[in-house]
Amino acid sequence: MKSRYVIIASALFLSVTSFAQKNEIKAAEKALKSGNSAEAITILTGAEYLTANAPDAEKAQFLFVKGNAYLDLSNKNVETDKNLILAAKAYQDLIAAEKASGKSKYSAQAATSIAEIKGKLINSAIDDTKVDKNAEGAQKLYQAYLLEKKDTINLYYAASTYVNAKDYDNALKLYEELKVLNYSGKATYYYAVNKVNSQENSFATAAERDRMVKMGTHEKPRTENVPSRRGEIYKNVALIYVQQGKMDEAKKAVSDARKTNPDDTSLILTEANLYLETKDMDMYKSLISEALIKNPNDVDLIFNLGVISAQAKNYTEAEKFYNKVIELNPKYTNAYINMAAMKLEDEKSIIDAMNKLGTSADDMKKYNALKKKREDLFRSTIPYLGKAVELDPKNEDVVKTLLNVYSALEMTAEYKALKAKM
Repeated sequence: MKSRYVIIASALFLSVTSFAQKNEIKAAEKALKSGNSAEAITILTGAEYLTANAPDAEKAQFLFVKGNAYLDLSNKNVETDKNLILAAKAYQDLIAAEKASGKSKYSAQAATSIAEIKGKLINSAIDDTKVDKNAEGAQKLYQAYLLEKKDTINLYYAASTYVNAKDYDNALKLYEELKVLNYSGKATYYYAVNKVNSQENSFATAAERDRMVKMGTHEKPRTENVPSRRGEIYKNVALIYVQQGKMDEAKKAVSDARKTNPDDTSLILTEANLYLETKDMDMYKSLISEALIKNPNDVDLIFNLGVISAQAKNYTEAEKFYNKVIELNPKYTNAYINMAAMKLEDEKSIIDAMNKLGTSADDMKKYNALKKKREDLFRSTIPYLGKAVELDPKNEDVVKTLLNVYSALEMTAEYKALKAKM
């Protein structure tokens, strides 16, 4: 008999609990309909404990109203990002609850709201990055990924945005997650311009796009092939380790990257840079040679080899690489700029030597020799600076440098002619 009373009491408790929760949900719905989302949240928060023993249908309804209330607050610009994420969490819990119960009353509407929230987070993240709020943007992109994990591109963009924010710890964590997922990012996208609004639309397949073009609603079809991003991911992991002073981990990361992407010459350069940092010149030269064998006429590669050599103070090698770039592509502006900049680096040592001299006859003789050396140095840069200005006349830094050279050499006519073009 006693056990019978216990069962009846339990049933009565569940009935009372269910009744109480129904009332709270109704009150919250009423507050939401009247535009008072904050009040709805307060009511639901107070009734949260009742959901533990509530029937599945009421639990789903509770979560649906909760998600709607948070989304409404966000739409009213009340703690926009925070409430967006809370709304998404409520909708996700709702979908999980209905999936477990085998009943689906609110899931379709919740899924639609999640898609809306995801779009809002991504758009807000883009706006953040435009005003250098990269950390905030990265967080939103990661939240967008968590809402729909099959859309891994948002995880990739979140990692890249954390790098821009110089938050290397979080960037590294997300890159490692991408590596575990074996993320490639390699894809083909199909586009065509809508004739009504002149905006470019994307399509899931080439057949779908071509059908719309054939129907006459779209024009200017194009296909965009995005290469694999695995090499870039491994390279960024290595560069983050370098930033953190973890050279051994960096070497392992780029070594792993090269195994995955053996034909990516940018990874060879990254690895060469690492060995340059650790003063292992034999390994550095070996990797540079390997890069050249793979792509003997790749001007971008050869230019980067010049940059690396200049950083290593190996100016003879750097000049050889820059001249090779100019030979292969006479319009490669940065090769002329870097060649001139590299030559001008010697000016400081000449000036320092001149400043140490006294006024004796011997010192004046040395001074004149150094002065001529400085003038010869300036003259040697004119062909490179002049060509760079010809190729890129809007580059103010290069123009100003050439003006300074003309001024130092007292080339008044050339100075005035260039100045007049500014």
